[in-house]
Amino acid sequence: MHTLQTCQELDAADTLAPLRQQFSLPEGVIYLDGNSLGVLPTAASARVAEVVSQEWGQGLIRSWNSAGWFELPRRLGDKIARLIGARPGEVVATDSTSINLYKVLSAALNIAAEDAPARKRIVSERSNFPTDLYIAEGLCRERGYTLQLVEPEDIAAALTADVAVLMLTHVNYRTGAMHDMAAVTRAAHAAGILTVWDLAHSAGAVPVDLNGARADFSIGCGYKYLNGGPGAPAFVWVNPRHADRFWQPLSGWWGHANPFAFTPDYQPAPGIGRYLCGTQPIINLAVLECGLDTVLAAEPLGGMTALRTKSLALTDLFIALVEQRCGGYGLGLATPREHAARGSQVCLTRDEGAFAIVQALIARGVIGDFRAGDGGLGRHKDILRFGLTPLYIGFEDVWHAVEHLRQVLESGEWQKPEFNQKHAVT
Repeated sequence: MHTLQTCQELDAADTLAPLRQQFSLPEGVIYLDGNSLGVLPTAASARVAEVVSQEWGQGLIRSWNSAGWFELPRRLGDKIARLIGARPGEVVATDSTSINLYKVLSAALNIAAEDAPARKRIVSERSNFPTDLYIAEGLCRERGYTLQLVEPEDIAAALTADVAVLMLTHVNYRTGAMHDMAAVTRAAHAAGILTVWDLAHSAGAVPVDLNGARADFSIGCGYKYLNGGPGAPAFVWVNPRHADRFWQPLSGWWGHANPFAFTPDYQPAPGIGRYLCGTQPIINLAVLECGLDTVLAAEPLGGMTALRTKSLALTDLFIALVEQRCGGYGLGLATPREHAARGSQVCLTRDEGAFAIVQALIARGVIGDFRAGDGGLGRHKDILRFGLTPLYIGFEDVWHAVEHLRQVLESGEWQKPEFNQKHAVT
Protein backbone atom coordinates (compact mmCIF):
# COMPACT_ATOMS: atom_id res chain seq x y z
CA MET A 1 0.00 0.00 0.00
CA HIS A 2 1.34 3.40 -0.99
CA THR A 3 0.90 6.31 1.39
CA LEU A 4 1.60 10.01 1.20
CA GLN A 5 4.60 9.44 3.47
CA THR A 6 6.13 6.76 1.22
CA CYS A 7 5.72 9.12 -1.76
CA GLN A 8 7.48 11.88 0.16
CA GLU A 9 10.29 9.46 1.01
CA LEU A 10 10.67 8.59 -2.69
CA ASP A 11 10.98 12.28 -3.51
CA ALA A 12 13.60 12.76 -0.80
CA ALA A 13 15.71 9.98 -2.35
CA ASP A 14 15.25 11.17 -5.96
CA THR A 15 18.58 12.27 -7.45
CA LEU A 16 16.72 13.86 -10.39
CA ALA A 17 14.58 16.11 -8.16
CA PRO A 18 16.85 19.19 -8.59
CA LEU A 19 16.04 19.23 -12.33
CA ARG A 20 12.59 20.60 -11.46
CA GLN A 21 14.24 23.94 -10.69
CA GLN A 22 14.81 24.42 -14.43
CA PHE A 23 11.09 25.10 -14.98
CA SER A 24 8.54 27.80 -14.24
CA LEU A 25 5.66 25.84 -12.75
CA PRO A 26 2.55 27.75 -11.64
CA GLU A 27 1.85 27.62 -7.91
CA GLY A 28 -0.78 25.04 -6.96
CA VAL A 29 -0.68 23.20 -10.30
CA ILE A 30 0.14 19.52 -10.83
CA TYR A 31 0.99 19.43 -14.51
CA LEU A 32 0.38 16.03 -16.09
CA ASP A 33 0.16 17.17 -19.71
CA GLY A 34 3.82 17.38 -20.71
CA ASN A 35 3.07 14.73 -23.33
CA SER A 36 1.00 17.42 -25.06
CA LEU A 37 2.86 20.64 -24.21
CA GLY A 38 5.97 20.77 -22.06
CA VAL A 39 6.50 23.26 -19.22
CA LEU A 40 8.22 26.62 -19.74
CA PRO A 41 11.98 26.44 -19.04
CA THR A 42 13.03 29.29 -16.74
CA ALA A 43 15.80 30.22 -19.19
CA ALA A 44 13.41 30.69 -22.12
CA SER A 45 12.05 34.16 -21.33
CA ALA A 46 15.49 35.70 -20.95
CA ARG A 47 16.69 33.91 -24.08
CA VAL A 48 13.80 35.27 -26.13
CA ALA A 49 14.48 38.78 -24.82
CA GLU A 50 18.14 38.39 -25.78
CA VAL A 51 17.33 37.22 -29.31
CA VAL A 52 14.79 39.99 -29.84
CA SER A 53 16.49 42.97 -28.20
CA GLN A 54 20.14 42.15 -28.78
CA GLU A 55 20.58 39.75 -31.68
CA TRP A 56 17.74 41.13 -33.78
CA GLY A 57 17.50 44.62 -32.29
CA GLN A 58 21.22 45.42 -32.28
CA GLY A 59 22.87 42.82 -34.46
CA LEU A 60 20.19 43.01 -37.14
CA ILE A 61 20.98 40.94 -40.21
CA ARG A 62 24.57 40.49 -39.05
CA SER A 63 23.29 38.01 -36.46
CA TRP A 64 22.90 35.30 -39.10
CA ASN A 65 26.66 35.09 -38.77
CA SER A 66 27.63 36.77 -35.50
CA ALA A 67 24.93 35.10 -33.36
CA GLY A 68 25.09 31.75 -35.15
CA TRP A 69 21.53 31.87 -36.46
CA PHE A 70 22.42 30.06 -39.66
CA GLU A 71 23.78 27.02 -37.79
CA LEU A 72 20.83 26.64 -35.39
CA PRO A 73 18.98 23.79 -37.20
CA ARG A 74 22.11 21.63 -37.24
CA ARG A 75 23.33 22.63 -33.77
CA LEU A 76 19.99 21.76 -32.23
CA GLY A 77 19.85 18.65 -34.39
CA ASP A 78 23.09 17.46 -32.79
CA LYS A 79 21.58 17.98 -29.33
CA ILE A 80 18.46 16.01 -30.29
CA ALA A 81 20.68 13.29 -31.74
CA ARG A 82 22.02 12.60 -28.23
CA LEU A 83 18.48 11.70 -27.14
CA ILE A 84 17.44 9.45 -30.03
CA GLY A 85 20.46 7.28 -30.82
CA ALA A 86 21.67 9.33 -33.77
CA ARG A 87 25.15 10.65 -34.55
CA PRO A 88 26.27 14.26 -35.00
CA GLY A 89 25.28 15.62 -38.38
CA GLU A 90 22.34 13.24 -38.82
CA VAL A 91 19.47 15.38 -37.44
CA VAL A 92 18.10 18.84 -38.18
CA ALA A 93 15.55 20.81 -36.16
CA THR A 94 13.13 22.38 -38.61
CA ASP A 95 9.53 22.83 -39.73
CA SER A 96 6.61 20.92 -38.14
CA THR A 97 6.13 17.21 -37.52
CA SER A 98 3.58 17.00 -40.32
CA ILE A 99 5.82 18.76 -42.86
CA ASN A 100 8.80 16.61 -41.91
CA LEU A 101 6.68 13.47 -42.26
CA TYR A 102 5.70 14.58 -45.76
CA LYS A 103 9.37 14.94 -46.60
CA VAL A 104 10.55 11.58 -45.32
CA LEU A 105 7.53 9.56 -46.44
CA SER A 106 7.95 11.02 -49.93
CA ALA A 107 11.63 10.09 -49.90
CA ALA A 108 10.83 6.58 -48.67
CA LEU A 109 8.28 6.10 -51.47
CA ASN A 110 10.87 7.30 -54.00
CA ILE A 111 13.34 4.70 -52.77
CA ALA A 112 10.69 1.98 -52.82
CA ALA A 113 9.59 2.97 -56.32
CA GLU A 114 13.16 2.57 -57.57
CA ASP A 115 13.99 -0.62 -55.68
CA ALA A 116 10.61 -2.41 -55.77
CA PRO A 117 8.12 -0.64 -58.05
CA ALA A 118 5.42 -3.29 -57.57
CA ARG A 119 5.02 -2.36 -53.89
CA LYS A 120 2.04 0.00 -53.68
CA ARG A 121 0.90 -0.03 -50.06
CA ILE A 122 1.71 1.91 -46.90
CA VAL A 123 0.85 0.18 -43.63
CA SER A 124 0.13 2.05 -40.42
CA GLU A 125 -1.64 1.61 -37.11
CA ARG A 126 -5.35 2.44 -37.08
CA SER A 127 -4.92 4.51 -33.91
CA ASN A 128 -1.82 6.33 -35.16
CA PHE A 129 -1.92 10.08 -34.62
CA PRO A 130 -4.34 11.46 -37.25
CA THR A 131 -1.95 13.97 -38.85
CA ASP A 132 0.36 11.10 -39.79
CA LEU A 133 -2.52 9.26 -41.41
CA TYR A 134 -3.71 12.39 -43.21
CA ILE A 135 -0.25 13.04 -44.68
CA ALA A 136 0.00 9.41 -45.78
CA GLU A 137 -3.51 9.48 -47.25
CA GLY A 138 -2.64 12.57 -49.30
CA LEU A 139 0.55 10.99 -50.65
CA CYS A 140 -1.32 7.79 -51.50
CA ARG A 141 -3.86 9.74 -53.53
CA GLU A 142 -1.08 11.66 -55.24
CA ARG A 143 1.00 8.62 -56.17
CA GLY A 144 -1.50 5.80 -56.58
CA TYR A 145 -0.70 3.95 -53.35
CA THR A 146 -3.09 2.41 -50.82
CA LEU A 147 -2.99 3.16 -47.09
CA GLN A 148 -3.81 0.08 -45.01
CA LEU A 149 -4.68 0.62 -41.34
CA VAL A 150 -4.34 -2.29 -38.93
CA GLU A 151 -4.53 -2.98 -35.21
CA PRO A 152 -1.16 -3.33 -33.41
CA GLU A 153 -1.48 -7.09 -33.12
CA ASP A 154 -1.98 -7.37 -36.90
CA ILE A 155 1.12 -5.44 -37.99
CA ALA A 156 3.31 -8.52 -38.47
CA ALA A 157 0.74 -10.21 -40.69
CA ALA A 158 0.39 -7.04 -42.79
CA LEU A 159 4.07 -7.00 -43.80
CA THR A 160 3.50 -8.59 -47.18
CA ALA A 161 5.28 -8.39 -50.52
CA ASP A 162 3.19 -5.46 -51.81
CA VAL A 163 4.05 -3.11 -48.90
CA ALA A 164 6.52 -0.30 -49.55
CA VAL A 165 6.59 1.50 -46.19
CA LEU A 166 5.61 0.77 -42.60
CA MET A 167 4.81 4.06 -40.83
CA LEU A 168 4.38 3.93 -37.05
CA THR A 169 4.46 6.18 -34.02
CA HIS A 170 6.86 4.66 -31.50
CA VAL A 171 4.64 5.48 -28.48
CA ASN A 172 0.91 5.64 -29.18
CA TYR A 173 -0.56 9.05 -28.34
CA ARG A 174 -3.86 7.63 -27.01
CA THR A 175 -2.72 4.68 -24.92
CA GLY A 176 0.99 5.14 -24.23
CA ALA A 177 1.68 1.69 -25.72
CA MET A 178 5.23 1.44 -27.10
CA HIS A 179 6.45 -0.65 -30.01
CA ASP A 180 9.71 -2.60 -29.91
CA MET A 181 11.39 -0.46 -32.57
CA ALA A 182 14.29 -2.80 -33.20
CA ALA A 183 12.12 -5.92 -33.54
CA VAL A 184 9.50 -4.24 -35.74
CA THR A 185 12.14 -2.68 -37.98
CA ARG A 186 13.90 -6.02 -38.29
CA ALA A 187 10.66 -7.72 -39.34
CA ALA A 188 9.90 -4.98 -41.87
CA HIS A 189 13.37 -5.15 -43.38
CA ALA A 190 13.13 -8.94 -43.63
CA ALA A 191 10.07 -8.37 -45.80
CA GLY A 192 11.81 -5.70 -47.91
CA ILE A 193 9.87 -2.82 -46.32
CA LEU A 194 11.19 0.61 -45.28
CA THR A 195 10.28 2.06 -41.86
CA VAL A 196 9.25 5.57 -40.86
CA TRP A 197 9.09 6.24 -37.11
CA ASP A 198 7.32 9.17 -35.43
CA LEU A 199 9.04 9.97 -32.11
CA ALA A 200 6.59 12.66 -30.95
CA HIS A 201 5.88 10.82 -27.69
CA SER A 202 9.33 9.24 -27.37
CA ALA A 203 12.06 11.85 -27.72
CA GLY A 204 13.00 13.02 -24.24
CA ALA A 205 10.61 10.52 -22.65
CA VAL A 206 12.05 7.07 -23.38
CA PRO A 207 15.46 5.87 -24.59
CA VAL A 208 15.56 5.64 -28.39
CA ASP A 209 18.30 4.12 -30.56
CA LEU A 210 17.54 4.84 -34.21
CA ASN A 211 20.92 3.66 -35.48
CA GLY A 212 20.88 0.61 -33.26
CA ALA A 213 17.46 -0.32 -34.61
CA ARG A 214 18.63 0.35 -38.19
CA ALA A 215 15.52 2.47 -38.77
CA ASP A 216 15.20 4.20 -42.13
CA PHE A 217 13.50 7.54 -41.40
CA SER A 218 12.29 9.35 -38.31
CA ILE A 219 10.61 12.59 -37.35
CA GLY A 220 9.54 14.02 -34.00
CA CYS A 221 8.04 16.89 -32.06
CA GLY A 222 9.80 19.73 -30.23
CA TYR A 223 7.06 20.94 -27.89
CA LYS A 224 6.15 17.87 -25.85
CA TYR A 225 8.87 16.19 -23.78
CA LEU A 226 11.52 18.46 -25.33
CA ASN A 227 9.85 21.53 -23.75
CA GLY A 228 10.33 23.77 -26.80
CA GLY A 229 7.10 25.77 -26.44
CA PRO A 230 3.80 25.74 -28.37
CA GLY A 231 4.39 25.06 -32.05
CA ALA A 232 8.13 24.57 -31.54
CA PRO A 233 10.12 23.33 -34.54
CA ALA A 234 10.16 19.58 -35.00
CA PHE A 235 13.07 17.43 -36.16
CA VAL A 236 13.96 14.96 -38.88
CA TRP A 237 16.48 12.12 -39.08
CA VAL A 238 17.37 10.05 -42.13
CA ASN A 239 19.57 6.99 -41.98
CA PRO A 240 22.85 7.97 -43.71
CA ARG A 241 22.46 5.07 -46.14
CA HIS A 242 19.40 6.83 -47.59
CA ALA A 243 20.22 10.49 -47.07
CA ASP A 244 21.79 11.21 -50.46
CA ARG A 245 19.60 8.99 -52.64
CA PHE A 246 16.75 11.38 -53.40
CA TRP A 247 15.68 14.98 -53.07
CA GLN A 248 12.97 15.56 -50.54
CA PRO A 249 9.93 17.18 -52.22
CA LEU A 250 10.19 20.61 -50.54
CA SER A 251 13.43 21.63 -52.20
CA GLY A 252 13.79 25.09 -50.73
CA TRP A 253 16.86 27.27 -50.64
CA TRP A 254 18.00 26.27 -47.14
CA GLY A 255 18.36 22.71 -48.41
CA HIS A 256 20.62 23.85 -51.27
CA ALA A 257 24.27 22.82 -51.23
CA ASN A 258 25.27 26.49 -51.41
CA PRO A 259 22.22 28.65 -50.68
CA PHE A 260 24.03 31.96 -51.03
CA ALA A 261 25.36 31.12 -54.47
CA PHE A 262 21.81 31.93 -55.65
CA THR A 263 21.97 29.58 -58.63
CA PRO A 264 18.71 29.14 -60.58
CA ASP A 265 18.93 25.35 -60.38
CA TYR A 266 18.54 23.26 -57.21
CA GLN A 267 21.61 21.40 -56.05
CA PRO A 268 20.73 19.47 -52.87
CA ALA A 269 23.00 19.68 -49.86
CA PRO A 270 24.69 16.42 -48.89
CA GLY A 271 23.14 14.33 -46.16
CA ILE A 272 20.53 15.62 -43.74
CA GLY A 273 21.04 19.23 -44.85
CA ARG A 274 18.80 18.68 -47.87
CA TYR A 275 15.85 18.10 -45.52
CA LEU A 276 15.82 21.78 -44.67
CA CYS A 277 13.49 23.91 -46.77
CA GLY A 278 12.88 27.64 -46.19
CA THR A 279 14.21 30.33 -43.86
CA GLN A 280 14.21 29.09 -40.28
CA PRO A 281 12.17 30.50 -37.34
CA ILE A 282 15.06 31.75 -35.26
CA ILE A 283 13.15 32.85 -32.13
CA ASN A 284 11.36 29.49 -32.00
CA LEU A 285 14.62 27.60 -32.43
CA ALA A 286 16.21 29.61 -29.62
CA VAL A 287 13.37 28.63 -27.27
CA LEU A 288 13.62 25.00 -28.36
CA GLU A 289 17.30 25.00 -27.45
CA CYS A 290 16.35 26.04 -23.91
CA GLY A 291 13.98 23.09 -23.77
CA LEU A 292 16.57 20.66 -25.09
CA ASP A 293 19.03 21.84 -22.47
CA THR A 294 16.57 20.94 -19.69
CA VAL A 295 16.57 17.32 -20.90
CA LEU A 296 20.31 17.18 -21.52
CA ALA A 297 20.87 18.47 -17.98
CA ALA A 298 20.04 14.92 -16.88
CA GLU A 299 23.15 13.51 -18.59
CA PRO A 300 25.46 13.88 -15.54
CA LEU A 301 22.75 12.18 -13.46
CA GLY A 302 22.35 9.16 -15.70
CA GLY A 303 20.71 10.69 -18.76
CA MET A 304 17.82 8.97 -20.49
CA THR A 305 18.41 5.78 -18.51
CA ALA A 306 17.82 7.61 -15.23
CA LEU A 307 14.84 9.52 -16.64
CA ARG A 308 13.33 6.26 -17.88
CA THR A 309 13.78 4.58 -14.50
CA LYS A 310 11.98 7.43 -12.76
CA SER A 311 9.30 7.57 -15.44
CA LEU A 312 8.48 3.91 -14.94
CA ALA A 313 8.39 4.37 -11.17
CA LEU A 314 6.01 7.34 -11.54
CA THR A 315 3.69 5.54 -13.94
CA ASP A 316 3.76 2.37 -11.81
CA LEU A 317 2.80 4.49 -8.81
CA PHE A 318 0.00 6.27 -10.68
CA ILE A 319 -1.51 2.97 -11.82
CA ALA A 320 -1.22 1.43 -8.35
CA LEU A 321 -2.78 4.44 -6.61
CA VAL A 322 -5.69 4.61 -9.07
CA GLU A 323 -6.42 0.94 -8.46
CA GLN A 324 -5.91 1.33 -4.73
CA ARG A 325 -7.96 4.50 -4.20
CA CYS A 326 -10.35 4.83 -7.16
CA GLY A 327 -11.74 1.32 -7.45
CA GLY A 328 -15.45 0.98 -8.07
CA TYR A 329 -15.76 4.11 -10.23
CA GLY A 330 -15.60 2.44 -13.65
CA LEU A 331 -12.05 3.34 -14.59
CA GLY A 332 -10.15 1.06 -16.95
CA LEU A 333 -6.46 1.01 -17.86
CA ALA A 334 -5.52 1.50 -21.53
CA THR A 335 -1.77 1.74 -20.91
CA PRO A 336 0.24 -1.52 -20.90
CA ARG A 337 1.51 -2.66 -17.51
CA GLU A 338 4.64 -4.19 -19.04
CA HIS A 339 7.53 -1.74 -18.78
CA ALA A 340 8.96 -2.52 -22.21
CA ALA A 341 5.58 -1.76 -23.81
CA ARG A 342 4.87 1.55 -22.04
CA GLY A 343 5.82 5.16 -22.73
CA SER A 344 5.76 7.91 -20.09
CA GLN A 345 2.00 8.33 -19.71
CA VAL A 346 -0.95 6.61 -18.06
CA CYS A 347 -4.22 6.49 -19.95
CA LEU A 348 -7.48 5.61 -18.21
CA THR A 349 -10.82 4.77 -19.81
CA ARG A 350 -14.41 5.24 -18.65
CA ASP A 351 -17.74 4.49 -20.32
CA GLU A 352 -19.05 7.98 -19.65
CA GLY A 353 -17.83 11.35 -18.45
CA ALA A 354 -14.15 11.10 -19.38
CA PHE A 355 -14.07 14.64 -20.78
CA ALA A 356 -15.94 16.12 -17.82
CA ILE A 357 -13.76 14.32 -15.27
CA VAL A 358 -10.65 15.80 -16.88
CA GLN A 359 -12.24 19.27 -16.84
CA ALA A 360 -13.11 18.91 -13.14
CA LEU A 361 -9.51 17.92 -12.42
CA ILE A 362 -8.19 20.90 -14.37
CA ALA A 363 -10.41 23.19 -12.29
CA ARG A 364 -8.67 21.74 -9.22
CA GLY A 365 -5.22 22.43 -10.71
CA VAL A 366 -4.51 18.87 -11.88
CA ILE A 367 -3.91 19.30 -15.60
CA GLY A 368 -4.21 16.23 -17.77
CA ASP A 369 -6.11 15.94 -21.03
CA PHE A 370 -8.85 14.08 -22.87
CA ARG A 371 -8.67 12.12 -26.09
CA ALA A 372 -11.85 11.00 -27.84
CA GLY A 373 -12.57 7.49 -29.07
CA ASP A 374 -11.74 6.49 -32.62
CA GLY A 375 -14.37 8.38 -34.57
CA GLY A 376 -17.25 6.14 -33.51
CA LEU A 377 -15.67 2.94 -34.81
CA GLY A 378 -16.25 1.35 -31.41
CA ARG A 379 -12.80 -0.17 -30.99
CA HIS A 380 -11.60 2.29 -28.35
CA LYS A 381 -13.18 4.18 -25.48
CA ASP A 382 -12.60 7.81 -24.57
CA ILE A 383 -9.32 8.42 -22.75
CA LEU A 384 -8.29 10.36 -19.64
CA ARG A 385 -4.62 10.94 -20.41
CA PHE A 386 -1.89 11.79 -17.90
CA GLY A 387 1.72 12.42 -18.92
CA LEU A 388 4.33 11.97 -16.19
CA THR A 389 7.45 13.90 -17.11
CA PRO A 390 10.26 12.88 -14.72
CA LEU A 391 12.10 16.19 -15.15
CA TYR A 392 9.51 18.06 -13.08
CA ILE A 393 6.97 15.59 -11.69
CA GLY A 394 7.53 14.05 -8.28
CA PHE A 395 6.02 11.12 -6.42
CA GLU A 396 4.04 13.34 -4.06
CA ASP A 397 2.54 15.05 -7.12
CA VAL A 398 1.22 11.67 -8.21
CA TRP A 399 -0.30 11.03 -4.79
CA HIS A 400 -2.16 14.34 -4.78
CA ALA A 401 -3.28 13.98 -8.40
CA VAL A 402 -4.89 10.62 -7.70
CA GLU A 403 -6.45 11.96 -4.50
CA HIS A 404 -8.09 14.74 -6.52
CA LEU A 405 -9.30 12.14 -9.02
CA ARG A 406 -10.83 10.11 -6.19
CA GLN A 407 -12.63 13.16 -4.84
CA VAL A 408 -13.96 14.15 -8.28
CA LEU A 409 -15.35 10.66 -8.79
CA GLU A 410 -16.70 10.23 -5.26
CA SER A 411 -18.44 13.61 -5.15
CA GLY A 412 -19.79 13.43 -8.69
CA GLU A 413 -18.70 17.01 -9.30
CA TRP A 414 -17.73 16.09 -12.87
CA GLN A 415 -21.45 16.09 -13.65
CA LYS A 416 -21.68 19.88 -13.23
CA PRO A 417 -22.72 21.61 -16.49
CA GLU A 418 -19.56 23.74 -16.69
CA PHE A 419 -17.42 20.59 -16.92
CA ASN A 420 -19.45 19.14 -19.77
CA GLN A 421 -19.07 21.99 -22.26
CA LYS A 422 -16.58 21.16 -25.00
CA HIS A 423 -13.92 23.66 -26.01
CA ALA A 424 -12.14 24.03 -29.35
CA VAL A 425 -9.08 22.26 -27.89
CA THR A 426 -9.71 19.26 -25.67
